[in-house]
Amino acid sequence: MINRLEFLKKIPYFSNISQAELQAIADIMIERTYERGRVLFMEGEFGEAVHFVMEGKVKIYKTSEDGREHILYIAVPGDIFAEVILFNEVNYPATAEVLEKARIAVIRNEDLEKVLKAHPSMAVAIIKVLNKRLMDAQQQVKSLALHNTHGRTAQMLMKLATEHGNKTENGLELELVISRQELANMVGTTRETVTRVLMAFKKYNLIEIERNTIRIIQPEKLKEWIN
Repeated sequence: MINRLEFLKKIPYFSNISQAELQAIADIMIERTYERGRVLFMEGEFGEAVHFVMEGKVKIYKTSEDGREHILYIAVPGDIFAEVILFNEVNYPATAEVLEKARIAVIRNEDLEKVLKAHPSMAVAIIKVLNKRLMDAQQQVKSLALHNTHGRTAQMLMKLATEHGNKTENGLELELVISRQELANMVGTTRETVTRVLMAFKKYNLIEIERNTIRIIQPEKLKEWIN
């Protein structure tokens, strides 16, 4: 069982706050366990709570008018999502679905606001992290606008390798198991197209593919496709 206080210390929002403040947050956390495929909330639903991943993985995605899914990011242990509802009475801007069995901590917006009013220093820390998330979102929009499919795929592989990869003797190995369709949804293209791009990268000896595992064996060469 994960210790709540130790878990909170690893989250950027709360890494620099006092033990008493951490305890105040821990006291209002609600923990739940979900199986793969469980939808935690849908895009457009009224936002009621901030979510933290304690174990497992959750994909956050938006759905286009024609029903296509675009994955914004994959939340892993220590990540927070649905934080946009903080300080606002707004709807969830995206859907959250469990990618693999997950343990999720939930903090109701109204409970968190009460704690923040009692501990203003925490609000400053949260605003700083929210600003970083906004910058990441802007970078993602820029990538979609400026890069072709090969460039976006290369950039996403490097991003996933940095966030979820493991450095081995043979290169950067993605520990995150996602399907070709999910990768395509993150890149903003079709499964068939992303498969062709991966095969091209494999042909140029930039990556290796073993079942669901992707290993980047020439990261610097792969980065050249991004520019």
